[in-house]
Amino acid sequence: MTLLRLPSPTAPSRPAARTRTRRGRAQRRPRVLVAVTGLFFALLYLPIAVVTLFSFNSQKSLTVFDGFSLRWYRAFAHDDVLLASLGTSLRVSLVAMAGSLLLGVALALGLVRCRTRLGSLAGLIMLVPLITPEIVTGVASMLLFKGLGVPLSTGTVMLAEITFSISYVTVVLRSRVASLNPEVEEAAMDLGATRWQAVRLVTLPALLPAVLASAVLIFALVFDDFVLAYFTTGVDPLPLSVRIYSAIRFGVQPTINAVGTLMLAGSIALIALALFIPRLFGRRGGLDLFSGK
Repeated sequence: MTLLRLPSPTAPSRPAARTRTRRGRAQRRPRVLVAVTGLFFALLYLPIAVVTLFSFNSQKSLTVFDGFSLRWYRAFAHDDVLLASLGTSLRVSLVAMAGSLLLGVALALGLVRCRTRLGSLAGLIMLVPLITPEIVTGVASMLLFKGLGVPLSTGTVMLAEITFSISYVTVVLRSRVASLNPEVEEAAMDLGATRWQAVRLVTLPALLPAVLASAVLIFALVFDDFVLAYFTTGVDPLPLSVRIYSAIRFGVQPTINAVGTLMLAGSIALIALALFIPRLFGRRGGLDLFSGK
């Protein structure tokens, strides 16, 4: 009688061992990729860290750190020129945010509800500002204002920023509008609401998280924008980004480090708020901001 030898329960079979070995190799982190990733982040954030560090320098030197101090932040708080530029940037950002939201919401609703070829063509045209180099948009805006005889001023900056920001609002809101069930609006109209009342009382409240997140994002983008503001601004008062550029042409002052650090902190806070807003409305992913969901 022939006896069959069963494999030991403690000893894994060869295919299983090979599979585990392959999985272990696949799960290992390639050292080269880790090194490249670390180098990338170092080159990206090390200059920002240096600017932040020297904004707290007690001395005027930009190469030797001589202790922590809030000297340059106090200097910024007493600089009337920089404060005037800060106020200009805040006004431009608020106006651009409001204008782009108003037009972007209407455009997103129109692009989703319009099922014709014209609507598809308009959707493609709407994406052009996102892929066009900003310097091209800035030069085109400047030539347009000069061709129309409109003097460059804070108002031209606002118009240019609104035009540039509409596409971002539309991209964020378009997919959110597409995910809404149109039967909800139809039910509201069956109950006696007009088309505008259905949009105001049903659609817009459903879009509120994406609208608020878009508002914060646009404010941050416009406040930090330089290229478009540089080509469309007048003489005075200059936006803060343009004022900083004008100042560093004659040498970097420690006050500029403090201003840059404050702008960086404000931008990070705004982006974090934009990512956190969907959670306030019961949504899990803060990154839904970029998908509009």
